Parts: sequence; C-alpha cells; structure tokens
Amino acid sequence: MRILRALIAPWRNIDLKAPLRPAFFSRLPRLALAGVCSVLALAAHAACPPSAIASLGKPGAAVGQWNAADRGLLWRADRDGRTAWLYGTIHLGRAEWVRPGPTVQKALEQSDALALELDTRDQVAMRALTQPADPAVVARLLSGERAQRLARQREAACVAPETTAGLQPILQVMALTGLVARVDGLYPEFGADEALAVSARNNGKPVFALESPAAQLKMLTGDSEAEEAEQIDAALAELESGELRTQMKELADVWARGDVDKLGRYPEWCNCVNTPAERRLMKRLLDDRNPGLADGIERMHAGGKRVFAAVGALHMVGPQGLPALLAARGFTVSAVPLSAQPPVAVPTAPAPKAAARGGRNVKGAAKGSTAKSGARSAGNAKPAQRSTSAAKSKQRR
Repeated sequence: MRILRALIAPWRNIDLKAPLRPAFFSRLPRLALAGVCSVLALAAHAACPPSAIASLGKPGAAVGQWNAADRGLLWRADRDGRTAWLYGTIHLGRAEWVRPGPTVQKALEQSDALALELDTRDQVAMRALTQPADPAVVARLLSGERAQRLARQREAACVAPETTAGLQPILQVMALTGLVARVDGLYPEFGADEALAVSARNNGKPVFALESPAAQLKMLTGDSEAEEAEQIDAALAELESGELRTQMKELADVWARGDVDKLGRYPEWCNCVNTPAERRLMKRLLDDRNPGLADGIERMHAGGKRVFAAVGALHMVGPQGLPALLAARGFTVSAVPLSAQPPVAVPTAPAPKAAARGGRNVKGAAKGSTAKSGARSAGNAKPAQRSTSAAKSKQRR
C-alpha cells in the first residue's frame, strides 16, 4: 500500500548490523541530536547512498550551524486546567530537520512527559520484534519469484542478505522501504520522533509509548499468512516501480511546510486506496489505531501530566484524527501556527489561549500564510464545520 505502510511506524530504523540482538533498533545518542549511527551494513560500492552519519560530512551539514525551524503540525488541547500538545511527525527526515523549532521546543519544555507511538529504547518491549521468525513461515512466504524480487531490492538498497534473513517476512521488506529515500537525503535516523525523544531525555522528561511493538507487528501482518503475503507483494511492487521514493519525498515536503489541507486530502493523491485490500489496510493503520492513541493521551492527562504527544501526522487529520477525537472528549483543541522559516528577530507568537474549559470545538489558527496550514484539525472539514465534525466523531464511534 504505497507510502502509508512505510511511514506508519517509527521502528523502521532497524539496526541490521547485528540482527536479532537486543540493540536491534537504531538510536540517536545524547552526544548530539544529529550524531547518529548507520542502521545498515552497506555494501561498499559507489551506487550506495551515504549512511546517515556519512551524510553529515557534506558541506554545510555542521549541526551547530543549523538554525532550527518549526516544521510539521501542532495543536494544543486544554481540559481540566492543563494543556496537552499534539504534534504530527514524520518518521524520517533530513539532517537539518533534526533540531525542533522554537515553537515545538517551547511546547515540549512546557510539558511533563513525551508520548510516542513506540519508545524504541525500551529493549524489553522491542524484543517482540527481535524474536527469530518461524523458518517454515519464512520459507512459505519468501520463496520462488518473491524471494528473488526481495533479493534484488536488498541489493539495490546495498543491504547484505544475512542482515534481514531472520526477521519476520513483512519486516524484511519494511526494512528496505525505510531506506528508499536516502538518495533524496531522507533518513529514518533523522525522524522527528527520535529527535524529540533525545531532547526530552536530555531535559529529564520521561518518554512513554502509546502502543506496543507487538501490536504494530500484528497490524502489519494481518490475520493470516495470505494477508502478510499480500502486503509483501504490494511493498515489493512499490519499491520496484520507484513510486514509493517519489511519494515519500512529496509527503516529507508536505509535512515540512505544515500543509494540513493537502495532508487531509492524502487519500486523493496517495494512489493508496484503490482496492478493497488497500482500503482495509488504510483503516487498520489509521482509523482503527486512533481511538487507542487518544485513550493513552487522555489517560495521561487525567493522571495530572501535561503531555506532549508526537505521532505520525496522518493520525492528526480527518474526522477520526486525534484533534477531532480529543475535541469530542471535552478538550478545547486549537491549531498552533508553525512556520518552516527559521526565526529571525521576533520569537514565534504563543499559541492562542483556550476560550473555554472543556469546550468541544477545534479552533483554527489565525489567518495568514504561515497559519493557513494549521487551520483545520479535521482534515477535509471547512472552518465552519470543525466544531460539528469534531463533536460528531464520538457519536459515529
């Protein structure tokens, strides 16, 4: 299913240097936000894109010279005298995107805890993905022409065969989809989620997971081997056609400029909901997960924590997006304008103050070129419809 599968989970930055060991997932070290390690054992030939750490050696890539700019989508949600923040992320990025912008950083500083889809530093939880796959299942799902197709894509990605051989079949393909945009300077290691986790931990803030690796793996494999095989074939087709790379770059650009309107129309341009199987997967990856994500955020908020929740941006749009779901639960939700331009002399304006405690309306940002992208929390809903669509989302469930 096109780009959605590749970007839905932040655990694609898999450490394949030593498969199936506890330190299976790449991490950003505390030394510097961009001081990351390569996640793959790359073949040594000129056709291989540079690793994430090697890409920092390019002219102008010095971390200290980057002027952090706000990117992505941000909302504040007020209830019970406390503020929660909803930040739509992307699970891969450019080196210069690693440092959070001033508005995002300020919101994180005003929070008590960071909530992510997964905490990739939780080695105990991550073991659900490091367990060796059943050899019989691997043999059934990755044989014949399918195995040859996978081998060709591994070679194209400069990944040694032994680095993925023990993984669940769908993970063997997913590990490659996360690498396809390296040639465009987009790396899983520079994803917004990991950067925020580093920033939070460096400032003594706890990091919580809203989901489990086991649940995300189940979501990808489906309910049968036939479903998993279908997902593998679709992912291989996307890699072979080159369309995945094109769409990854487009989605990354949409995210970077905070274009919530285009993101809300994602099904119209993603070429990813053309078949019943694709539509089922879209529902499973987004709509079916959002209530659980909202539950986790609300539970932490009710426990007295000011939560900064950072999840994939596609979870934020539409009538079933997190801003709409929280509005239906009594939060006053307001879009916070972000600008992708680095700050010059004037600091970014503070987020608008909630008008009423416990309100249900999702408020748009102020008019203007930088605020337009954050003006709708319900994706396709018009400004006048936001309150209605958010309030009705609970009833539809």
